Amino acid sequence: MSNKQDIHLQEDPYIVKSHDVHIDSDYADWIADIKHRHSSAQMKAAVKVNAEKLLFNWQLGRDLVQKKAEERWGTGVVEQVSLDLKREFPDAGGFSASNLWFMKKWYLFYSDPSTQEKLYQLGREIDDSKLKQINTELGGYLKLYQLGRENFQKSSLEINIDFPLPFALVPWRHHVEIITKCKSVEEALFYIGKTIEQGLSRDALINCIKANLYEHQGKIANNFTEHLPALQSKLVQEVLKENYDFRFATVEHEIYDEGELEQALTKNVTDLLLEMGTGFAFIGRQKELVIGGRTRKIDLLFYHIRLRCYIVCELKAKSFEPEYAGKLNYYVNAVDELLKTDDDNPTIGLLVCSDMNKIDVQWSFKGIGTPMGVATYNNVRIKDALPSQEQLAERMQLLRKELQETKRLMNKNK
Repeated sequence: MSNKQDIHLQEDPYIVKSHDVHIDSDYADWIADIKHRHSSAQMKAAVKVNAEKLLFNWQLGRDLVQKKAEERWGTGVVEQVSLDLKREFPDAGGFSASNLWFMKKWYLFYSDPSTQEKLYQLGREIDDSKLKQINTELGGYLKLYQLGRENFQKSSLEINIDFPLPFALVPWRHHVEIITKCKSVEEALFYIGKTIEQGLSRDALINCIKANLYEHQGKIANNFTEHLPALQSKLVQEVLKENYDFRFATVEHEIYDEGELEQALTKNVTDLLLEMGTGFAFIGRQKELVIGGRTRKIDLLFYHIRLRCYIVCELKAKSFEPEYAGKLNYYVNAVDELLKTDDDNPTIGLLVCSDMNKIDVQWSFKGIGTPMGVATYNNVRIKDALPSQEQLAERMQLLRKELQETKRLMNKNK
């Protein structure tokens, strides 16, 4: 056996490096398979840990509710449970008193008997293979949504509600954000579904809730149902909003045109994409089309990863006019002809204007065969309305004087 063949058995120090190896397509395929298996194992481990932890949190919240812990052992029982658990498991996290209160609130939030049908519907909308994997990881003993109809007549404290398996696909801190910020179970389940479908980070979830996506989504004026397959139409309506919050954009004057608005929006593309929503990729602004020697420009062009289609966005710093639909239709057709490939879904047109009348929009869409929607925007900031540095300094000086006067009066009254 040569030294090269048994170098791994040598006791002398050496540096591991690439050498004496022939890399071909079989090797590349093998390495790709190893990487895939390792990633899959990591994901399964993470899912199992998250699922087990969430099941524990759910059951502890249920115990606090069903045992009527505060009535039975006193109002300080949650803090006592926290102290006992932290003393027993000093290296484990998640046992703070506030976290235990969240566990109780989490269980109570979904404990109304009428909620069970909504949880069942959520389960039906999630990929069944994911739920089967979760149930397997948890031991396969959970009987989801199998409460007898007689239980629907019982009070929420009497029902032993099974842990909803889709919840295991959402991290704990996401659940906390949802139950503390959502006003109804329907809204909460909407954001749970969004988190699962789109893999939302906690920051992205918070942004969606702040933008009130639940209220705005699916209400955009559109013709999608007439010109897109049912599933694609549903997805597009979920992605596009009825109204966009452009508070991150600042224009120079109170009266501004589309060019100034467009420039203000694209100064910070990150904020623009956050407001547009998950899955948007920014292709560019003022994308030039040259047809018959004449130049025309698309205001904003996006590609949506999940929808797998281009989205042509036209901006109007004024109320909707019927002729806007014809221009947007032209740009959508141009993108379909010049950019769209066989792998892409039909291009979507999105007109964002300051205001609109839905009857105007509906009549404008008649006879147009391309899928389009019209949304509004608000909260654009006017630079002139913002205080200057000198004005801010004056206000600070005034505030200091007021504070000094208040302190003087308080000392005088002592």
